[in-house]
Amino acid sequence: MDLSWLLGHAKTTFHHHAKPLQLRTKKGSDTTLLEICETATPPCHLNSLLFNGHLQTFWTAVKPQDIPIYYKRHVFEASDPAYAGTFTVDFVVPPYEDTDASLPPRTAHFSDEAFNSIGSLDTKPMLITLHGLSGGSYEIYLRHVLVLLEKMNWEACVVNSRGCANSAVTSTILYNARATWDVRQVVKWLRKTFPNRPHVEQISKNPQIDVETVRNIKYLHEFDRHLQGPTWGYPTENAYYRDASSSDSLLAVKVPLFAINAEDDPIAAKEAIPFEEFKQNPYTVLCTTSMGGHLSWFETGGGRWFAKPVTQFFVKMAEEIDCLAEDRGDGRIKPKSAETASKWPDFDPMRRKLQMHIEP
Repeated sequence: MDLSWLLGHAKTTFHHHAKPLQLRTKKGSDTTLLEICETATPPCHLNSLLFNGHLQTFWTAVKPQDIPIYYKRHVFEASDPAYAGTFTVDFVVPPYEDTDASLPPRTAHFSDEAFNSIGSLDTKPMLITLHGLSGGSYEIYLRHVLVLLEKMNWEACVVNSRGCANSAVTSTILYNARATWDVRQVVKWLRKTFPNRPHVEQISKNPQIDVETVRNIKYLHEFDRHLQGPTWGYPTENAYYRDASSSDSLLAVKVPLFAINAEDDPIAAKEAIPFEEFKQNPYTVLCTTSMGGHLSWFETGGGRWFAKPVTQFFVKMAEEIDCLAEDRGDGRIKPKSAETASKWPDFDPMRRKLQMHIEP
């Protein structure tokens, strides 16, 4: 009988394609995405007193930590008229004195002059970070990763979902779990700039939304039923969940992806993890741990284990890998010949019930 969990030793398991993606290192040798993920992942030794997912997750709230990451914020105007409005991006910067009390801690707006001169031809790696549901750049789990990369001379920014992190909602377009247009705009802007690297008022304008009902919401599914559904045209909250799920999208991934999930996560439950989709796509690897809770993984001493494999994966991909050694397509089943292809059913993992305009 394995009693190592009594010491806080969690089991790590990797779920992947039978033939993982081949990668070529800068030294000219070959490796695989699986090997990169495995070598980036240290043993998962957690606080033995926090011996299940609920305790790990609970500890996030009762044991606050402070990791001093400083940000400067810029408000972007959406470039796609189909999704008009504004959104904010917080850039990691060196410490400074004059922060803005109306924004999250250690955050202030860029001056126009400072932002207009932000461009650079340097070759520093640039990390674009997304936060979780209703969070923002201030989230502690983000800062655990950012502080390590900052010490390694990386640049980083956080794209805040509309209305999050004290950002104003300036249109009826709100957060959607499927929403990628703001991130797309930031990616395009960063590539160009660094070539080598009072919401109620707006919501009430939507005739499909009963503001008083929204004010009295108690549970998350009620928020999705009375706000998300009417905003985007979903008839029920479950229709939204099915449509916004990333499970099918995994099959279309063509950029090396390393995912980490605790099997005892009380929020993102093991039963909802798309194990088979990870096994189908050679561009993806999933690491599960037997313990860790929801975005927790507290170690003895207060550190958080997940920051180690995440940062090491980024560093290895940025510093050791030169290019893909092959083009493996994606996770979809392909016909074996052109003749068969004309009659082959077409499964598009990115096809959704709600049709959205995506700017090319």
